[in-house]
Amino acid sequence: MAGFIELAAAAPDAIAAEFPACGITLTRGELDRAANRAAHAYRSLGLKRGDCVALSIGNRPEFLVAMLGAQRSGLYYVLLSTKLSLEDARYILADSGAQLAVFSKESFAASDEAALRGFAVPIYGIGLGPAFDDWTALTDTMPSGLPGDCSTGAVMLYSSGTTGRPKGVRKPLRDDPVDQLDPANVGLIMGYGLGPESSFYSPSPLYHAAPHRFVDAALAAGAKVIIPDRFDAATALGHLEHHACTHSLWVPTMFHRLLRLPEAERTGHDLSRHRHAVHGAAPCPIHVKRAMIDWWGPILDEYYSGSEGIGSAAITSAEWLEHPGSVGQPTGCKVHILGPDGRELGTGETGDIYFESEASFAYWNDSAKTRKATNERGWRTFGDVGHVDGDGYLYLTDRRHFTIISGGVNIYPQEIEAVMLEHEGVRDVAVIGVPDDEFGQVALAVVEPAAAGSDDLKADLAGYVRRRLGPVKAPKRIELIDALPRHDTGKLYKAELIERFAQPQNGK
Repeated sequence: MAGFIELAAAAPDAIAAEFPACGITLTRGELDRAANRAAHAYRSLGLKRGDCVALSIGNRPEFLVAMLGAQRSGLYYVLLSTKLSLEDARYILADSGAQLAVFSKESFAASDEAALRGFAVPIYGIGLGPAFDDWTALTDTMPSGLPGDCSTGAVMLYSSGTTGRPKGVRKPLRDDPVDQLDPANVGLIMGYGLGPESSFYSPSPLYHAAPHRFVDAALAAGAKVIIPDRFDAATALGHLEHHACTHSLWVPTMFHRLLRLPEAERTGHDLSRHRHAVHGAAPCPIHVKRAMIDWWGPILDEYYSGSEGIGSAAITSAEWLEHPGSVGQPTGCKVHILGPDGRELGTGETGDIYFESEASFAYWNDSAKTRKATNERGWRTFGDVGHVDGDGYLYLTDRRHFTIISGGVNIYPQEIEAVMLEHEGVRDVAVIGVPDDEFGQVALAVVEPAAAGSDDLKADLAGYVRRRLGPVKAPKRIELIDALPRHDTGKLYKAELIERFAQPQNGK
């Protein structure tokens, strides 16, 4: 199977990528030459095979150029969220051993240029002030041919840091030729039928693991990728129609917002070319997914995985309709559900999810966290809780560290959140555990209202959840907030909410 370099040579004028926000379209030939210039730029700055570069770049053409350039230079490239604080950005640069970083103007850390200049590694800028060397100006001076000393690089991923410091995962570099397809890309290409006739829509930030991987695979398959600068529900529908998209990638919060559009707007677009709407990164409430299948048809494909690469599961719409709420059957691995004592649990019993696979894994520079994620049999866990049904389908209950133990009863926030999201007055919600003298912990729901909130909404929601789930699972407190602290990938920073709301009211 040909890689992107061969595809670009065969059809240099075919469109590789479109960026609607800035109106830029790149052909395969243009992207190929730009990637070669980036590879030469890395070499000119002294980087050699096995070295590391960090990229904090928004959804813009330079991201693809810097990524592909690193892949052709034998470099590790760390994807930094553009939402990272200066402290977290500095930590990841130090922890990864990055010798160079490229920041675009979309990066939050770049808003404090004085502090950014104080970083221990050279910083190149895209759209930043004159205090930083310009990355584009440098690459524009470089040769456009493939470097003679090219070799295969690899991404280095960090968790988004929803709990504690971000954790890094670095796999060994492959010795394959630079245009030989990454096995992970081959799996996606074959599994979703990606090819030169495909048009792939990715509205999530490219620095996240799944969008990066899917876009990389789509390019390698010869597909056209369409990358907006950010997600907007109404705009996304227009893009799907205008670009005749065949494939797309989403997170459940996007589905929720698409479904909240007026009916005329939702039904006013031709989506007949749309064949695969892939989603993951967070659990999708059953009512949301069912509504999306009713609207788009049985084209939703869900995956469950993590940056660690220790295991995964996948499920088609047809399978999901037979097993509502499941994230699928394991792919290339075995799933084990374990109790608190490490004993394997039976069908339908809820416990910690562990994966048995041949995948190599270790957290970068953190053997303690690696040991914590690995049991005595060598099985590894993402830290999720769930169960397996009689047909071998996996269901997620919640993250282990978000489980609320109230009066000795386990309460899973995800279940409450799914019910509250069905209420028309709720735009977004997070349920956390807060200290309680009598029960140890009780559930508190932090709600982002669909419209201006009020105490009437609180009372209505309290009764609504109590009727649906009973008094034990109903939140004991409900707080309204303008916006929940979500990562652009849809992940929720519950630690921030716990820090804000976990204290007793009125200091009592």
